[in-house]
Amino acid sequence: MIKKIKIAVYSGEVPSTTFIERLVNGLSNEGYTVLLFGYLKKRTSYKDSKISTITYTDHKIQKLYHLIKFSLLLGLFKGKEKNQLDAIIAAKHKNSTLSKIKYYPVLWYQPEVFHLQWARSIEDWIWVQDFGIKFVVSLRGVHINYTPITHPEVGLMYQKLFPKVDAFHAVSKAIAKEAIKYGAAENKIQVVYSGLDKVKISEEEVENKVFTVLSVGRTHWVKGYNYALEACKILKDLGFKFEYQIIGAKDSEELAYLATSFNLQNEVVLLGGKTFVEVQKMMQNADVLLLPSVEEGIANVVLEAMQLGTLVVSTDCGGMDEVIENGQSGIIVPVRNPQKMAEALLKIAQLPIEAKQRMIERAKITINDQHTKERMISDIIALYKNVLDR
Repeated sequence: MIKKIKIAVYSGEVPSTTFIERLVNGLSNEGYTVLLFGYLKKRTSYKDSKISTITYTDHKIQKLYHLIKFSLLLGLFKGKEKNQLDAIIAAKHKNSTLSKIKYYPVLWYQPEVFHLQWARSIEDWIWVQDFGIKFVVSLRGVHINYTPITHPEVGLMYQKLFPKVDAFHAVSKAIAKEAIKYGAAENKIQVVYSGLDKVKISEEEVENKVFTVLSVGRTHWVKGYNYALEACKILKDLGFKFEYQIIGAKDSEELAYLATSFNLQNEVVLLGGKTFVEVQKMMQNADVLLLPSVEEGIANVVLEAMQLGTLVVSTDCGGMDEVIENGQSGIIVPVRNPQKMAEALLKIAQLPIEAKQRMIERAKITINDQHTKERMISDIIALYKNVLDR
């Protein structure tokens, strides 16, 4: 493979999630030209000249300029391809102007690989194959585990289009199995685990006044916080002293109501959003990172906790048992089971220091073996090579 090939890493927004930003920078460090198309969420600049952003904003004049620029370029130099794409857009019966704003730049730059990060948007981008562009799609928890169930039309769309996709990147083996149910070919799926940047672990030790449990994430039903609060009630009824902090839950009326109804006002702390550095510090200072989710791919927050040396209690949702060896590098409990969750937290609290340290070291070995950024980038590049060779 020639290093100068162009790879479009598309999430729809620039900049994007931590995983996608790591992917973009990792690919450019390996010598690949990376194109980022989509809506400009925040002004950003990449140090590497091999990363190019081709974006639009909500500003009407900027959008108009964007549309005119690429309309002219395509009309002058790729008239036949433009007419072909215009026919595709017209057949979709969607907002044709917005579609042109999104699609025209991709056709103009015509990358060898278009890597779509969200499976639910396959229908919008399958057209790239008509222009010789290899179409790669990432498979993540939310878009595979429950979106096709809560939105049956999405499941039908997957069944129609998954067999046509050139290659899939799955964040876990469990997600790969789910995708196969919708027609994804097993030989076109490659599992690539999320990779982490190396972090400097603080040597400063903070002794908590009480046993501190931490969760991080948006307050969506899939995160299972209601089950976590039920587990907290069980712990309080047993007379166990603890504090449960949830980062990102400050404005959740539902969780505030549940905490009050369970008489947990003194034990549960609903916090607002924090910076990445603040989250890392709080995670390192916590006694346990709790993942009570109903569905996940593989939760990055668990990987980060394991890397930092914080013990983890997680449900067995999604691919979490691909990361945590139950009783060895953390504790796995059944989904929607507050009793088992409470028992696991008590077990962690009562573990001897030596046993805790063994569990922490085992978790770090797992991260170093399969969740480094270097391995993630290497595996993604191997996926691109395979699809281009085919």
